[in-house]
Amino acid sequence: MTSAVLKPGLTPSRVLIYAVLILACLMYLVPLVVMLLTSFKTPEDINSGNLLTLPHVFSTLGWVKAWATVRGYFWNSVAITVPAVLISTAVGALNGYVLSMWRFRGSQLFFGLLLFGCFLPFQAVLLPASFTLGKMGLANTTAGLVVVHVVYGLAFTTLFFRNFYVSVPEALVKAARLDGAGFFTIFGRVLLPMSVPTIMVCVIWQFTQIWNDFLFGVVFASGDAQPITVALNNLVNTTTGVKEYNVDMAAAMIAGLPTLLVYVLAGKYFLRGLTAGAVKG
Repeated sequence: MTSAVLKPGLTPSRVLIYAVLILACLMYLVPLVVMLLTSFKTPEDINSGNLLTLPHVFSTLGWVKAWATVRGYFWNSVAITVPAVLISTAVGALNGYVLSMWRFRGSQLFFGLLLFGCFLPFQAVLLPASFTLGKMGLANTTAGLVVVHVVYGLAFTTLFFRNFYVSVPEALVKAARLDGAGFFTIFGRVLLPMSVPTIMVCVIWQFTQIWNDFLFGVVFASGDAQPITVALNNLVNTTTGVKEYNVDMAAAMIAGLPTLLVYVLAGKYFLRGLTAGAVKG
């Protein structure tokens, strides 16, 4: 006789867990809801209503004004983030491949020194980076910000890929070598197709870090070369004229949408890629 499998019911402890999770979700969602509702309100509606009330008249004027203000800086952030993410991910993949599959004298020391870059705060590299960009003629330019973010992100992307490639069976690489595959053939045709989760981790990590960066943007760029985070700060801290909170909230939503879109499209790979390499074999 087979025994029936009883599904666990809603015990008091489970109900408490669900209640805490729902409360935490509400706490995180309330600011987003307030921003979204405020962005569609008129200034008169904002001054006369409650933060959580629906707009009496839905108005997109705040979004139109916000986009007109931050449009150029938005595309600056795109021009900085996309190449920096692609370059740092590609070079990090190659570094991780070399450090895990092609050991050489001093490779462990090199990896340790590179790993040290993960613990350097942004403030520690401001003066050296400023001096280097000045010597290269890239000060206050979009290209200069790309270089800074690529260099700063290489430690993280190398770490992610190296940890993943260490878990790949050595027999797979040896078999490819016996078949006549060389350095780049093994990398491009054997390991890289297996690295999609780790690539997604690097893309999400680097995109979030670079797109949301404010310190490098305000230090290494000026004027029309600044990213959207700096423009958003300038817009919110403007004190001249009547404060238009609907424009501020719409601009903040515009600045946050690309990161949200990246997480929605590639988020399912994030946890899988982070745990890659946790178990060897």
